[in-house]
Order: sequence, then structure tokens, then C-alpha cells
Amino acid sequence: MSKQQYHFEFEEYDNSSELPAADAQLLQKAREVTAQAYAPYSSFYVGAAAVLANGEVVTGTNQENASFPAGTCAERSLLSTAAALFPGMAIDTMAISYHNHNGASDKPISPCGICRQALAEYEKRTHQGIRLILGGQEGKVFVIPRSTLLLPLGFSADDMK
Repeated sequence: MSKQQYHFEFEEYDNSSELPAADAQLLQKAREVTAQAYAPYSSFYVGAAAVLANGEVVTGTNQENASFPAGTCAERSLLSTAAALFPGMAIDTMAISYHNHNGASDKPISPCGICRQALAEYEKRTHQGIRLILGGQEGKVFVIPRSTLLLPLGFSADDMK
């Protein structure tokens, strides 16, 4: 028997004003797009904005429905839009933010498990890691070098061979 460890490093900023300008702008776009989310059941409005390898910016928001929780998260909404509008185009960086109408929106949130899997699939498909910027409407910001770091021992198509 041997014990294994998993860890990764990420950057933590006290607020978005400490970010490089391009990252601060992308996070601000994610914050703004939360207003377009449809979250009448959870009141948890999530927005995502990504800059693609070709320089285009794509956004996505969470979209809930009456068969809650069977909605679509902002990250997967964005990935679908990017894949439809720019087939095969890699994503350089994705910023994710939220507005919680039931409480504070002042700390980073992390993608859910389904979104982590979808991000990993997108990285594999485009052969490029997706850098993540995570932050609320204010407060601390995390920058993670690539999304697959959030999914250790992830399942992939390689496992089905």
C-alpha cells in the first residue's frame, strides 16, 4: 500500500482591483451577466464570461426551470455557446461570478461537479487548459491555472477503452 496526495496551487487576491486589467475586465463581465440569469427557484444568479483563443468573448448564465434542479449552469451554458458559435475553438480564460439574492455574494464559488466534468471534456477536446477566475460581486478572487485541477482522478473517454 502507498498513500498518494493531491494538491495544487492557485492565486488568491483580496479583491478584483489587484488583478491584471484583462482579468479584472473579464470578471466584471461575468459579474454583469449575472443579471441575465434565470434563477426564480434558487435566487442564485450565476454568470460566466470567457475569452476564446481567437480573442472573442462569450458569456453564459444559469437557466433554471420548474423541474428544479434540472437547469443548466452558467459554465455549461457558456461552453455550449462557445462550441456552437466557434466550433473547435479553445477557451483561454473563464471568469465565474454570482449574485445571491438570499445572502452574501462576497467570496469565490467553484463550479459544481457536472460543470467540472464538462470543463475537463472541453479542455480535452480543444487540447488546451481553461484558466479560471472565480469571484463574487466583491471580495476575494481565486485564479486557478486550469479547470482540470478541480477534478482530481476525473473520468474521461480514456477510461472506457
